[in-house]
Amino acid sequence: MTVPVRHITAAPGGKAQQSTTAVRLREKIGYGLGDMGFNFYWANISAFLLIYYTDVFGISAAAAGTMMLVTKIVDAFTDPLMGAIADRTRSRFGKFRPYLLWLALPLAGAGVLTYSTPDLGETGKLVWAYGTYTLLMLVYTAINIPYSALSGVITNDSQQRTTLISYRFIGGFSGGILVTYLTPKLVPLLGQGDDVLGWQLTMLVFGIAAALMFFITFLTTKERIAPLSLQPNAVRQDLTDLKNNKPWLVLFALALIIMVTITMRAGSGVYYFKYYVVRPDLVGEFLSSYMLALALGAAATPLMTRFIDKKRLMVLLMSLAGLLSISLYFVPADAVGVIFALNLAIGFVLGPKSPLAFSMYADTADYNEWRTGRRATAMTFAAATFSQKLGGAIASALIGWLLAAIGYVANEQQSSGSQTGIVLLISVIPGVIALLAAFVMRYYSLDNQQLAKIQCDLQQRKAEAASR
Repeated sequence: MTVPVRHITAAPGGKAQQSTTAVRLREKIGYGLGDMGFNFYWANISAFLLIYYTDVFGISAAAAGTMMLVTKIVDAFTDPLMGAIADRTRSRFGKFRPYLLWLALPLAGAGVLTYSTPDLGETGKLVWAYGTYTLLMLVYTAINIPYSALSGVITNDSQQRTTLISYRFIGGFSGGILVTYLTPKLVPLLGQGDDVLGWQLTMLVFGIAAALMFFITFLTTKERIAPLSLQPNAVRQDLTDLKNNKPWLVLFALALIIMVTITMRAGSGVYYFKYYVVRPDLVGEFLSSYMLALALGAAATPLMTRFIDKKRLMVLLMSLAGLLSISLYFVPADAVGVIFALNLAIGFVLGPKSPLAFSMYADTADYNEWRTGRRATAMTFAAATFSQKLGGAIASALIGWLLAAIGYVANEQQSSGSQTGIVLLISVIPGVIALLAAFVMRYYSLDNQQLAKIQCDLQQRKAEAASR
């Protein structure tokens, strides 16, 4: 099956017309499988790493939260650096695809080390946690930045990008479903009562599966879109262009805010069911059903964008997510059915966020090329990915700090104050942050009409350059 991708070109006399390039369904599925592989790490980090550190590894919630935030200082440099490297990569496989081949197995190794528990003292464990988590994030960055940028060079059609990236996040959320459902079952199964061994072997299984998916993405995708200028810009110029790209700045802030919402809800979900609902047996079902709702929301995104502009859709969805999340605070612990229903609704309205945002990132790369004549696709996605990771780290740190402030004690019955704090972490706090995201989105300026003009102008410039 093939789907026509529209490319606007300039006809004689300056009138725009359309041509088509076939993008195979297998390419969209192959690209989506890549994000499934990444979520074998990302979903695990978001949902389980903090409780792994507090309840298995044996460090305090405050120390774990601080560690997850401090390591993002390293990412502040490595994300744009990796973007610059990827934009300047030259190989027979392209700019971005080779990294899926080169770094799949190193990422698997880093994942196993991060979820390993050496027999060390308190200080030694902290050093190990800082070192292995930093290593995991460095390798993750080095493979994920080129993967994200790949969506910007597969097609230049805004609607088709939304469809392509919807496949990405369907794959990503599907990976999250597998991780959140299987992890609570695989750890005791593989460890046979030894959680330390169980976590190591679980991450080994996920790492091998992810590597296979990265190989499939490498084999099934193709880089098609070349910049107007093949001469790479100075890295400083790339960063200056981003700083002056107002639509991108809005998305940078938006991604950070929304990721705080998503990660806070996912990271506190285990604590919520273990210590407030007191049904730890439902953790897997609670988190995996939420991921399923996210996937369904992502799958529905192309249909939504046919009728609603991306900007207005994002404002609507984040407003709904905020209100639904706040309403969870008022649901009693024994109303499990209502808790699940609200969680599914929140997941569905949050699901389109990722394909919408990443499609808009690619649009801002086009906008920058249209405005300046320069294109830095990987740098555009790199800085955006840093924003997401920083948002996730802030959320994890907030969870850890608040748990410490309310007197959380691992593997013990919690006080009423501690239980209230855990409920706030999954309901009111992320809900208010989601409403803030809806407000920020009001400042995004690229609409469908302007994007069509940008594509027409870029195609005309490339046609003129080719005819010289």
